Amino acid sequence: MAAINPSDLYLVDELFSEEERSVRDAVLKWVRARFLPLIEEHYEAGTFPLEVVPELGELGVFGATLPEEYGCAAVSATAYGLINQALEYGDSGLRSFVSVQSGLVMYPIFRYGSEEQRRRWLPLLASGERVGCFGLTEPNHGSNPGGMETRARPVDGGYLLNGAKAWITNGCLADVAVVWAKVGDGDGKSIRGFLVEKGMTGFATAEYRKKLSLRASVTSELFFKDVFVPTENVLPGVEGLRGPLSCLNQARYGIAWGAVGAAQFCYEAALRYGRERTQFDRPIAGFQLQQLKLSEMATALTRMQLIAWRLGQLKGEDRATPVMISLAKRDNVFQARRIARTAREIHGAMGIMLESQVMRHANNLESVYTYEGTHDVHHLILGEAITGLPAYS
Repeated sequence: MAAINPSDLYLVDELFSEEERSVRDAVLKWVRARFLPLIEEHYEAGTFPLEVVPELGELGVFGATLPEEYGCAAVSATAYGLINQALEYGDSGLRSFVSVQSGLVMYPIFRYGSEEQRRRWLPLLASGERVGCFGLTEPNHGSNPGGMETRARPVDGGYLLNGAKAWITNGCLADVAVVWAKVGDGDGKSIRGFLVEKGMTGFATAEYRKKLSLRASVTSELFFKDVFVPTENVLPGVEGLRGPLSCLNQARYGIAWGAVGAAQFCYEAALRYGRERTQFDRPIAGFQLQQLKLSEMATALTRMQLIAWRLGQLKGEDRATPVMISLAKRDNVFQARRIARTAREIHGAMGIMLESQVMRHANNLESVYTYEGTHDVHHLILGEAITGLPAYS
């Protein structure tokens, strides 16, 4: 029998171009050499290693699919997916940082911003000199963003912003926040995007502490009290929920790929441990129950890889729909969560130790399972597409 790669049973690697593999390998090499030695300390401390942000900029991972004229790498959709896969091989918090910067901050500025806004912000965000965040979720409105309570009241020269946003990745770190708010008083229905800059009077942030998941990621609340946002800081190219929802599709696309990276790390760790750990005078990987677990993990990982690859093809052809992205985000994260938990089981008592890394991934995936649309909401998105019948109310 020919030798096989246990992490690529269907030879999915052959489906990528040489350039796509090169991009992935460069990021993965950096993750293994630079990031993994840092992550235990930062995960335990509940901090993000800000010192790596300029290095990420040099790698070209921020806004990687955007045009070179704005300082971006202009890679393919699949290459961007593989970047996310390599990043989450390290940690979901690392991939979240890049995903927010790219899909939720740089994308709306590029897609809906003025040319002046693009020229001002995109090169700085691409290099990592500036950090961004995305303000949509609120304390009382998660799965129902249309119920947002944050308001922007028109005044001379701009708007006064009032309200709060919750569960915001990078919030306390951000130099600019892409904030979505209803325009007008009372039952304002027009939703617009605003570029709220650090230091604007009335704009404050607070970090969520004591998290048991995504510990190496900064998660924040944003508060707005009569924050004056000038007209030139309003995204002119979109109005309504389609703006923020289109951004979420960009982020969910990256998550579908990122989950593959987390799953691959956990699977490889479990396989390595199973080969090295002996009981009853032989490696535990030689026992039937452990081989059952490993074979199920390998099958799930293969399915995840194929879903991500096909979605990347469709996105590159501009044919990926929100439903396709929902399916990939939902199922790939679900499978990654199962793989991480099974890896913890195979590690036995060592699985709860930070040094084994698998429970760190398992804990992180609990958050990924919930954010950017909960697992159940993505079921409803798919269900409505299949049946033609909405089940949201």
